[in-house]
Amino acid sequence: MAAMIGHHDAETAFLEAWTAGRMHHGWLLAGPQGMGKAAFAARAARFLVTHGRGGEGARIALDDPGDTAADRLVAAGNHPEILPLTRQAKDKSKELARNITIDQVRDLKARLHFSLSLGEWRVIIVDAIDDLEPSASNALLKTLEEPPARTLFLLISHSPGRLLPTIRSRCRTLRFQPVDRDAMTAWLHDLRPMLDMAEVRAIVAASGGVPGKALALIDSDVAATEKKLLAIAASGDPGNRLREALAREVGGTANRARLELVIDIVPGLLARLARERPVAEMAPVLEQWDRVQRTVRDAVRGSYDGAMVGFEIGNCLAELAPRATEAAR
Repeated sequence: MAAMIGHHDAETAFLEAWTAGRMHHGWLLAGPQGMGKAAFAARAARFLVTHGRGGEGARIALDDPGDTAADRLVAAGNHPEILPLTRQAKDKSKELARNITIDQVRDLKARLHFSLSLGEWRVIIVDAIDDLEPSASNALLKTLEEPPARTLFLLISHSPGRLLPTIRSRCRTLRFQPVDRDAMTAWLHDLRPMLDMAEVRAIVAASGGVPGKALALIDSDVAATEKKLLAIAASGDPGNRLREALAREVGGTANRARLELVIDIVPGLLARLARERPVAEMAPVLEQWDRVQRTVRDAVRGSYDGAMVGFEIGNCLAELAPRATEAAR
């Protein structure tokens, strides 16, 4: 398994605080969904409960081994001082509740009154703090303002700008930025060496530099989907056959993941088509790129009819066929 990617700056900042003995009690892990913030939080929590208080000045890595007995508890998922706060399943169903509730935060706060039973740190992982209902956010804020000793909060946020400013102000922020294309390509090739490099590049382009999205795209047959989209752009689909097939593939709730894949792929595909054309012929591609973006924005604001969105994306691609672009001139 290839190493994690996109965590280097966050790891450095976190470990520098630990080795200097200046560990802030609240850390906001901010960045796009799929950047590995939850994985980082799990690694940071494991590190803290298996090592000492810090301030030792020694060079160390986040995945270095610590106390063996504590490490076994972490691996088993039952270390008493790692407390997760996440959305819970509704009743006996597998569907998750919409929010993290005030009752969950109250239960957590009650546990914080107990003394540490093992090790030097207690770690609370909130995944994601964006999911807290308003009353729960206010309750958690009170704990952040007056944190118990040797208690550290790791708050995962996909949309930090939407959080209470008072929560952000109580935390030190670690930003997880999209990874650049060359690094993503090398990482993905190392992770899945059996993939054709053309497919790797297509996945990287569609992922937007988000490793989690790239991993999800591996299982989505990106090459086959891209081939269908390029066929529309090449032929213009005069009988609408290809566009209708695309609409069927992405329509309905059951095909939402396929629609999202198409939405992810198309911008990179249009960018590639633009690069392949002379400068004087790039305008139609840019025009359709804007049209695709408007279509997606309108879909998100409206009822999100997948078949309609898929057909309209097909229309945008059909406009790029040689006959269509020549007629436009």
